[in-house]
Amino acid sequence: MTDVGDGSSTPRAGLAERQAELVAALVAGGPPPAGFAPGPLAATRAALLRKRAGDVARHWPLLAAGLGAAWSTTFAGWAARRPTAGSLRDGWDLARALRHQHTLPPSAAEELAVREARLRYDGRRAPRPRRMPAMGRAGGAVAVQIAGRVRLLRPAPRVSTPAGDGVPDAAGSELWISD
Repeated sequence: MTDVGDGSSTPRAGLAERQAELVAALVAGGPPPAGFAPGPLAATRAALLRKRAGDVARHWPLLAAGLGAAWSTTFAGWAARRPTAGSLRDGWDLARALRHQHTLPPSAAEELAVREARLRYDGRRAPRPRRMPAMGRAGGAVAVQIAGRVRLLRPAPRVSTPAGDGVPDAAGSELWISD
């Protein structure tokens, strides 16, 4: 709160502090501010996480598809205490966290390898296009970027499916060259 000079605080400063507490409780896992009912606050937090998960899934479709039914809970568990950095960066950070935990699905590993080859992202600043040849690796997948074109050289290892199901995976790995 801002001090007026006579020891009192302005109402506007008090409102700004309460708004910041509410935003922190809704999007960054902060404690519920005084005067807010916990039930509606939790419902709003859950709705915002679902919306955020949908936005991230649009930027990272193979990550969301690879996690399947676990996508919403995995994302919500990861994002509950993190303010958003934008859908692209949230998905990138989640994919890196899952890679670190060795739980990144193969199609998502390919998606991450392609992004890592195409863009430079340090986890703090916005991703920037790479200008020099680059390589991205994730979960056994290897992608190479040369002259602005990215090629997946080795897809991530997959669990074999029953023969004859005739359903290609979402990543279309049967089209990629493997060594």
